[in-house]
Amino acid sequence: MGCCESTFLTETHPEQENQNQQQNQQQNTPFSHPSAGGGVGPTADGVPPFSEFSLADLKSATNNFSSDFIVSESGEKAPNLVYKGRLQNRRWIAVKKFTKMAWPDPKQFAEEAWGVGKMRHRRLANLIGYCCDGDERLLVAEYMPNDTLAKHLFHWENQTIEWAMRLRVALYIAEALDYCCTEGRPLYHDLNAYRVLFDEDGDPRLSCFGLMKNSRDGRSYSTNLAYTPPEYLRNGRVTPESVIFSFGTVLLDLLSGKHIPPSHALDMIRGKNILLLMDSHLEGNFSTEEGTVLVGLASRCLQYEPRERPNPKNLIATLSPLQTKPEVPSYVMLGIPKHEEAPPTPQHPLSPMGEASARMDLTAIHQILVMTHYRDDEGTNELSFQEWTQQMRDMLEARKRGDFAFRDKDFKTAIECYTQFIDVGTMVSPTVYARRSLCHLLCDQPDAALRDAMQAQCVYPEWPTAFYMQAVALAKLDMHKDAADMLNEAAGLEEKRQRGGRSS
Repeated sequence: MGCCESTFLTETHPEQENQNQQQNQQQNTPFSHPSAGGGVGPTADGVPPFSEFSLADLKSATNNFSSDFIVSESGEKAPNLVYKGRLQNRRWIAVKKFTKMAWPDPKQFAEEAWGVGKMRHRRLANLIGYCCDGDERLLVAEYMPNDTLAKHLFHWENQTIEWAMRLRVALYIAEALDYCCTEGRPLYHDLNAYRVLFDEDGDPRLSCFGLMKNSRDGRSYSTNLAYTPPEYLRNGRVTPESVIFSFGTVLLDLLSGKHIPPSHALDMIRGKNILLLMDSHLEGNFSTEEGTVLVGLASRCLQYEPRERPNPKNLIATLSPLQTKPEVPSYVMLGIPKHEEAPPTPQHPLSPMGEASARMDLTAIHQILVMTHYRDDEGTNELSFQEWTQQMRDMLEARKRGDFAFRDKDFKTAIECYTQFIDVGTMVSPTVYARRSLCHLLCDQPDAALRDAMQAQCVYPEWPTAFYMQAVALAKLDMHKDAADMLNEAAGLEEKRQRGGRSS
């Protein structure tokens, strides 16, 4: 059984996906990585190790890169599209698909991907894999289900982000940048509100895609020069100070709720028109003192001379004292429902037994098992005439009493009678194990139910009912990923039987 948690990422900007060939930091380590399917770096909060994916896996996950799976807000304007997808282990992913020759050298692409893939932090939407197949160059990251900062700030007119949440966004992204600097990757390309993503809990995270070294198909910044660090315009190189300038533009977005050119914002700040800069949607629901601090920090980040800008640790030192609602979950402040993982879409059509198991409808399962009776036990026992002893008759009588109790929903009595039948051991019955498993579930004994369902599988290894009962027991034990695995396995066995196996 596979067991993998699902989490998500979207990352977009109308023209941001273009990247530059130049960068002043190089990986000096020789190219090497584990074999496909392996990984590097520790897992963090359920994030899998970085690994290589096959193109077939990613095609399957994205329905052959269907346009319905595109999550780039810019749509066809971006040369490198981002798709959402779902792997066979039900983990949701974001897949960034580069233009055909964005990375002509597969070794360079793989090297850079493995370098970024070593990064693991709760403030990042982490990179979990890549694919290099022919001309295809793809990155695989965690998928964030709650959109981008740009979407929340600029396109959600009926639900503005409250002030305390804006301060949290600023701090969390500063923490992400500080982690990147600590890990020796201080260069982040085109930091903007489209690169800030919200995870299943509504917490802001920084997209890992901006950490990738420049590719051949464009620049490190979007073509809107008004938001580009002045030193980049001079020499075309990204520096750690350039990243701080871009962070300043994100602070302006948070303050104003609009995408204001830095030069225009700085004119307003110099004229002490801070209230004109503030987002009118906040309607005065913010602290003027905190607003003044944030405006001052943005002004420092946007200084023309790179050396006059703060570093990430300075950002954190300024932003940390401004956090006023640490106990309030982000999803509450964002005004979005708590993310609950939807039941995975079965890989095979479900029978009535499968549907009942998926719903954990014990009453429906009971009705099905009563109607099915013992027809699936045929062939599991070959008894000789000599074995029809008194003990055998007593054993069958115990089973009969168990069947009556099971039919009448006297589940404790059914457990006692079925246990007498099983303990004799002369005859094995997968149906008895399945029925006793359900009785245990109805008596709130999921551990015992799981053991019985596993015994039923041992007796009859390809019996779908045994897998369905395990799925329900695992779900009752809150092992939902494993339960989903079992449900799909059972559905697959049923499909196989319908194609010509043993009648169900």
